[in-house]
Formats: sequence, structure tokens, C-alpha cells
Amino acid sequence: MDPKYEPLFTPWKVGNVTIKNRVVMLPMEGTNMIQWEAKTGVVKGIDRFYEDRRSENVGLFIPGLIPLISIIGKKWVYRHPEVFRKVRPIIDGIHSSGAKVFFQISAGSGRSMLLPPILKPFIKKGVLKTLASPVLASKWWWSAPDPDEPNVWDPSVKMDHFTDKMIEKFIYAFGQTALRCKEIGCDGVEIHAVHEGYLLDQFAMPYTNHRTDQYGGSLENRLRFACDIVKEIKKVCGADFPVSVRYSVRSMTRGFNEGAVPGEEFTEVGRSLEESEKAIRILEDAGYDMFNCDNGTYDAWFWAHPPVYAPLNMNLKDVEHIKKFTSKPVVCAGRMQPDAAAESIAAGRIDAMGVGRQLLCDPEYITKIKEGRLDDVRPCIACHGACLTFFGLNGKGTDIDPMHVEMGRCVLNPWTNNETKYSKEPAKHPKHIAVIGGGIGGMETAIQAALRGHRVDLYEKTDRLGGVFNAAAAMSFKEKDKELLHWYQKQLEKSGAAVHMNTEITDLDALDADVIVIATGAHARTLPIPGAEKAVTAVDFLDGKAEVGDRVVIIGGGLTGCEIAYELALQGKHPSVVEMTPYLVGARGICMANSSMLRELLRFHKVPAYLSATVEAITDEGVVLNTPEGKKVVPADSVILSVGYTPDTRFAAEKERKGGKPVYFVGDCDKVGSLKTVVRQAYELIQTVSYR
Repeated sequence: MDPKYEPLFTPWKVGNVTIKNRVVMLPMEGTNMIQWEAKTGVVKGIDRFYEDRRSENVGLFIPGLIPLISIIGKKWVYRHPEVFRKVRPIIDGIHSSGAKVFFQISAGSGRSMLLPPILKPFIKKGVLKTLASPVLASKWWWSAPDPDEPNVWDPSVKMDHFTDKMIEKFIYAFGQTALRCKEIGCDGVEIHAVHEGYLLDQFAMPYTNHRTDQYGGSLENRLRFACDIVKEIKKVCGADFPVSVRYSVRSMTRGFNEGAVPGEEFTEVGRSLEESEKAIRILEDAGYDMFNCDNGTYDAWFWAHPPVYAPLNMNLKDVEHIKKFTSKPVVCAGRMQPDAAAESIAAGRIDAMGVGRQLLCDPEYITKIKEGRLDDVRPCIACHGACLTFFGLNGKGTDIDPMHVEMGRCVLNPWTNNETKYSKEPAKHPKHIAVIGGGIGGMETAIQAALRGHRVDLYEKTDRLGGVFNAAAAMSFKEKDKELLHWYQKQLEKSGAAVHMNTEITDLDALDADVIVIATGAHARTLPIPGAEKAVTAVDFLDGKAEVGDRVVIIGGGLTGCEIAYELALQGKHPSVVEMTPYLVGARGICMANSSMLRELLRFHKVPAYLSATVEAITDEGVVLNTPEGKKVVPADSVILSVGYTPDTRFAAEKERKGGKPVYFVGDCDKVGSLKTVVRQAYELIQTVSYR
């Protein structure tokens, strides 16, 4: 092990509980231990999820979040100890590795609740109580400190009032739920309280709490709910039973559905750093034993769930600062890197490193650090494509499609939370598989096939692996994407697959293989408009094949177009974006944390956006637009087309092949999709070929 990482592997204490190292696996949505929607009360396959990680040098596991009352079924979980008992074997398994377990308990989402926008049509028709009420949890799940508080996902939906009577019942339920956790062997609990703009945090912040009773007004009153909870737990479970609190040091919030970006000067409407210094002392005095920290609210969601545009270790400075105001241990999360965490721990500025998505992406992450195998770490690229996909076309949830909500999985590691669906056993009948195309889809197919015992030949017509992902990874803020390309190339080499570079395949019948996989990707689209030849494609620009001037118009306000605009702004240029729809970054399946941060960054860098606009022509003067306000010419030194891709159809006729070698298509050559669709398609293809 590199000596610089040694501080990560030293013991520490939370209350009277000794934890073997400074690595904390944070709660990841979708991995709930207690879930009434499952017939058994325990999520299917969750034992396999923790089995993969419990012996990989994590010191403390915090599974969560566990609701006090189920969303479906309207049941208080503490009244059903039999559900908790079913989890005991998982806790015992974690303990067998020397790790500790704190269950995270939640009061709910309040104005951050997703259900009200989804149920909006029923609410309008007045059928919620008669039809939905017997199935769905009581409206406690979408009550907030103030009546008529706007919902995060759809501000036109107003929340209900959380009454004093409800507060009393919730405080009691927290104590009883913590007791159930203690009875099954949990070493402590964590309260999802003063964090991320959930219900208890809404009580704590001035812009969401305007109450005039004992739970509103002063800071002490706004924190009373969270303080009464820990006091109740200590009364029921004993003073020595550790209680952690999930804590946002700063809200980083400019207003409702308005987040601040790194480096921005703004007026904080939530919890400022100065108020946080006082709040953490109040919470410590109430009885909390640990502060599990980051920043943000649902209005500034990207601070708590930092996407690719967020700096590495983005919350570390604030968490180091707040530790000065408490004697209790402090954990820091937010794209934490092991070298920065180890240095801060050694200096006593924080006590432990919180890790979430990286352990979904690579369960062996900490073991690989300890063993000096960092090149073997599959890097999390902060895409949120499967671990936390919430979205709305305008970033405020007004076009929510629940079918595109996905949690607790991983774009790059389809095995995660699919452990009962897939297999890693050797193939029943190993085959010779030829893969045409060395992009992500081709490399993933080749690696997975070789790992299961197939003989693999991969053919790439150029001198570079990675395909179009090389362009996607080229931007300055895509350091983890670059690491991913390196990881794929190394794993491909280790897999034993034969790689043939500068080899173009034109005749499939000439291949000596049992199975052929086509993974040749897609081509950039152009526009059939006058002057289109004056523009360059996004891929050519990102690949360094075309330079641009100072004033750059990007045609296409999707993910890639807006990322290019941000990259150009970072370079000091003056980009603008043209989008035919009313929304920037409006594609389905993009997490709101990612899309909202990218839009906020474009706002911060003053990048003009012309929405609901179509391009009439590209001239020497600029881009001629038809906008809702009429015709407009946007001056441009250069124009970049980012209007999507079309599949490579060279082998499209093979889809109709009858007889002979089976031919499969993976990735964009089949249907243009995303990184998630191509990796999952490759993974599932090899499952089919190996075990059918």
C-alpha cells in the first residue's frame, strides 16, 4: 500500500463503538433494507449486494434510507419487528468481516416528495382519497413545515401542513424504530435529518420554515424537531447507543429551485456557513455522536449528488471548517478522492471518508487502494445514469415519467443490484466470438465474454480504442472519463481477448467465429440547411480535428451541446446555444442533478440560450434563426453542430440473416442510446450467449 493512504486504514470511534478504518459506505437509494413493497419485507438480492462489499475493507456501512412509515401500505415499520428480524443475517455477515453497521432512518421528503407531481391528475379529479388512499401512505409523506409550500419537482403542487401532533408521533416512531435496529444488532443509527432539504431539513432552514410555534423562528426552534429525535432515541436505546446525523454544512441555495455553483457569490436563503457553526453545536449538545457531512438541498441538488461538472472533493473545505466547531467525529462526502481524504484525516481536519457511488461502480474499490491496484479501479464517472436518475424536461419535474426513475444501480457495472438476475459463472458452452468495433460497447462485450471463458477476437478499424467516447472524455472536467478509457483498455488486455487494431472487417462470412457481434457505433448528424458546410461537428471539435474562434454558436442544446458550451466558457470564449425545444438538456434519462448543474453553470458563465428556435441558415456573418420573437442573426466566428447521431448501417442487412453464424448488434449501431444502454446491452448479450 502506498504510505499516503495509510491514514484511511486506522481505527476511530463513534461514541463507544470502535470502527476498524476511516471508510464509510454511505446510504445509496435503491438499497433499502426494509421495504414493504417486497413480499418478504427485504429487498430481493440485497444480501448479495452486501456480500460483495462486506469483506472489501469498508469500516462502517450505513444502509438506507429506512422510512418511518411505508410509502405503500401505510404501515409504521416499528410495529413490525418481524421485518427487521429478516435483516439480521445480513448484519451478522457484515459483522463477520469486522465492519460496523448504522441503519439510516428518515422522516420522509416533505416538499421533495416525488409522488405529488405523479399523482397530480388524480388530485385534480378529486379521486386521490377514494382510490389512492387505501394503497398509498397517508399525506404525511408530502406534508411540509409550512402549508402551501411548493413541491420541488412541480412547484404548482402545494404541500400540506405538518402538524404538532404529527411531530409528536414521528419523534416517538424514531425512538421505536431505532430500538428495532438495536434489537437486530445494529451498532448505531443515523438520522437523515439536517440534510439535503428533506423534511427535517425543511424545518431547520429559514426559507422553508415560517412557523411561529415552538418549531419555527429562532435557530434553536427550527432545530428542535431534530434535537427531540436524538433525545428520544437516547431515552429508548440508552445514552451509549451511537446516533449519527446526516448534515448539510451549507444549503448552497439561492431560492426555490435555484442552486449556486462552485465559486459563486450569492445570498444564501438556507443554512449559511455562519449559522451552521451554531447549528452543529446545538445538535451536538442534543446528543448526536457523529456528523455525516456534505452540502446542498433539493433546490441545489448537485451539491449532495455531485455530477461530472462538480470538482473532486467539492465539499471538503466546508466540512473541514465545520469540524472546528464540534468535538464529535465528522465524515466528508462528495466526490471524495482517497489521497485528499487521507491527507485531511492525517491532519485531523476530518475523521473519515464517505463513499457512495464508487462502491456501486466497483465493490472492491477500497481493497484495491489497500493493495496498490489503483489502475484496476473501475472509476465512477459521476453520470447518475442508473444510481439516481430523477429528471424533468425543464429540470423542475413538470414532465416526470416514473418509468425513467432508476436508483441504486450503476451504468458501468450492471451487476450492482442485479445480483439475482445475472451470473458470473463460466459459460456452459464456450464459443469463439468475433467483436467488430472497439468502442465502449465492443470492449465491454469482449471483456465480459472473455471473463466467462469464450475465445474472443476484437477488430478495430482505427489505431485507437474507445470510439466516440474519446470525444466525450476530451473536455477538461472529464478526468474520470479519461480514467475509464484507461481502465477499459487495461481490462481488455488482462482479459486475454485478442485485439486487432487497424483492421476493418467488410465480409462477416470470412470471419472464423461461432458468434459475431457488431458494435460499430454511429455517425454525427448534419443539418440540411444552407451553409451547413461552414459548421464542424461536435465530435470533430472534441477530437481536436477542428479549431474554433471566440464567438461560437452551438446548434443543439442537449447534453453534449451544453457541455461544449461550458467547456468553451471555461476557455474564456463566448459560446451561445441554439435549441429547438423549450428546454436545455431535456432528454429523458438524465439525472436532474446533472442537468440542473449544467444549466446553472451556463447561467453563471452568462452563456446565451436561444430556445424554441430553428436554424434557417449559416452565413459568414453568423447563424440565422427563427425564434418566437422573429428572425434573428447570432454573430459567430465558428459554428458547432451537436444534433445527435445516426446508426452505422454498414451491416444493417445482417439483421435479416437467416441461418449461418448468429449476428448480434450492440450499442449505437443498433439504436442510438446512452452509455447505460450500450454497457447494459453488451452485458446482457453475453449473459444470453453464455447461459441459454
